[in-house]
Amino acid sequence: MVSREPSFTLGIEEEYLLVDLQTLDLVSDPPERILTECQRLCSTQVAPELLRSQIEVGTRVCESIAQARADLAHLRRVVIDVTAQEGMAPIAASTHPFARWMEQKPTKRPRYNSLTLQMQAAARRLLICGMHVHIGIDDDELRIDLINQMSYFLPHLLALSTSSPFWEGQNTGLRSYRLTIFDVLPRTGLPEKFASFAEYQRHVDVLIKAGLLEDATQIWWDLRPSARYPTIETRIFDVCTSLDDAISLVALTMCIVRMLYRLRLDNQRWRIYSRMLISENRWRAMRYGMDEGLLDLAKGSLTPFAELVEEILVLVAEDAEALDCSSELAHARVILQRGTSAHRQAAVFEQAESRGASHE
Repeated sequence: MVSREPSFTLGIEEEYLLVDLQTLDLVSDPPERILTECQRLCSTQVAPELLRSQIEVGTRVCESIAQARADLAHLRRVVIDVTAQEGMAPIAASTHPFARWMEQKPTKRPRYNSLTLQMQAAARRLLICGMHVHIGIDDDELRIDLINQMSYFLPHLLALSTSSPFWEGQNTGLRSYRLTIFDVLPRTGLPEKFASFAEYQRHVDVLIKAGLLEDATQIWWDLRPSARYPTIETRIFDVCTSLDDAISLVALTMCIVRMLYRLRLDNQRWRIYSRMLISENRWRAMRYGMDEGLLDLAKGSLTPFAELVEEILVLVAEDAEALDCSSELAHARVILQRGTSAHRQAAVFEQAESRGASHE
């Protein structure tokens, strides 16, 4: 048993796409001064991404949801203000509606060069953005135990965050098309289950010693023990267009982790389901988002998504109160009522077509 309670600190990483305010197309070669100025204002909290038309931000280590919200709002504002000086803007969505991946330029960094050399077109197609949420869990063994249990909730979290219905000018019919692009890479998708941190490390070491990856940062599962920090890193999310949505899902993630830890203290645990069953829900979240329900793995039947989310909110209410994020958690019900960014994007497109606009 872990001797002391985890820190439950948190951090958020978001990736944005940079668009020209006149054409609304991606800027494939933005001026270097954008990154320079963002880093002057925010230091290492702003960084380049694989493609030059992307930019990444990361909050500091935060002690509360309120602190994380303030830091993320500041980072979003800095990127907005700096890019506006160049006639550009960031968009917080996981795909661009019509941009072409073949027209994008790679960022010249050794790590990105190596990735592109290894993965070829699979890497060059990564014109996608996501949100990563880190929850501070200081004990290695506890991180593995909680990851094993938390995998169950990944489809629910994805469904609440979807923002990538379009790809290269087509409505894909999926609420989250992003993962169809990302899943082509190795070491993606649902995490493996491990009996201990040592077992996890042994598997990683096999790949490192064989020269197949540099380090554990090149394991890109939907949920992983962070290789850089003592955290559980949830990577399943599309990036949320709305700041309120993003913070609500950060709060929900944090509360789920604390709930699982609380069960452990009472010698209980969440049932660990097969990867096959969780994968089915993951696909349904990609395809339908919140619209068609997920498989209730305990009952073995499809259940309306709102019912499943309500059950989770009740489960973690105690944790939300302890973490002082009950209002942020309650915002999940707003997402259920008015839809995600993917719903809004599709609605704008369909309304324009109904008014006689051409597909282009």
